[in-house]
Amino acid sequence: MTTSSLPTRRAPWGVHLKLLGMAVLWGASWPTGKVVAQALPAFTASSLRFALAFGLLLGWLWAVHGRSTCRALSSRQWAGLALGGALGVFGYAAFFLLGLQHVPAGRAALVVTTNPVLTTLLAAWWFGERFNRRIGLGMALAVLGASVVLTHGAPWTLVTGGVGVGECLLLGCVLCWSGYTLVGKRLLGGIDALTTTTVTAGVGLLLLLLVALAVEGGTAFAAVRDASLGVWLALVFLAAGATVLAYAWYFEGVKALGAGAAAAYISLVPVFGVLFATWGLGEAVDASLVLGGGLVLTGMVVMNRARR
Repeated sequence: MTTSSLPTRRAPWGVHLKLLGMAVLWGASWPTGKVVAQALPAFTASSLRFALAFGLLLGWLWAVHGRSTCRALSSRQWAGLALGGALGVFGYAAFFLLGLQHVPAGRAALVVTTNPVLTTLLAAWWFGERFNRRIGLGMALAVLGASVVLTHGAPWTLVTGGVGVGECLLLGCVLCWSGYTLVGKRLLGGIDALTTTTVTAGVGLLLLLLVALAVEGGTAFAAVRDASLGVWLALVFLAAGATVLAYAWYFEGVKALGAGAAAAYISLVPVFGVLFATWGLGEAVDASLVLGGGLVLTGMVVMNRARR
């Protein structure tokens, strides 16, 4: 074995470890978000998170591409970025923290993991993307698992008004992220992932700030002033860890292993979400969470394998 071959043989393990770290960071974002949601108004907390993240992303963007990267964007691409920021940042972040004010973090993490189900269904309908019986089976398992988690083991109550406000808000997360993904496919072709994430974060931040000032006002500023060190550390983690660092590791994995292999690691996010919520927040793990979570994870694995 030559010396030059060593980095090539070791590199994949490093990529896999980073993707595992990404899943850990995204899983930890749910109990961490719960801490923030209980201490600060939702829109103000989201504004602080994305203000920190946007600053880091902007520095990263300039270091990689310089200041000329946004000048080459067309008006269509700017419109797509604005819509993506409204859905994927503003909408998702708002529903994320509003939902966590009503639902335990571990349960919320499992529900939102069904994002790929709606996205796959809409992409097959609108764009003619691949869809087969195995993908349909995976979707059915994931939806059944999510309904078990949502209703605490009584999925039939979905048609009898048994779902609360928090669960409905979490479904808003799913709708916003699916919309963001589909907008990206239709309008954001030719824009690199770092530019897309940075600009959409800036658009979402502006909307979050406007709504925070209009809806939460002076009360929100008082809550921020009185926030504990633990809350600020949670915000820094959400911005630097769960947003910027996890994003960097994810796209490094996409580049090295391909989108399908990298996306498969997302199936681990709810596992870590439940573990951290149980360990850090003392949330109970009941039978419906275990059963529903198992069905969701099985469905995600079936869908990913069927695509490949």
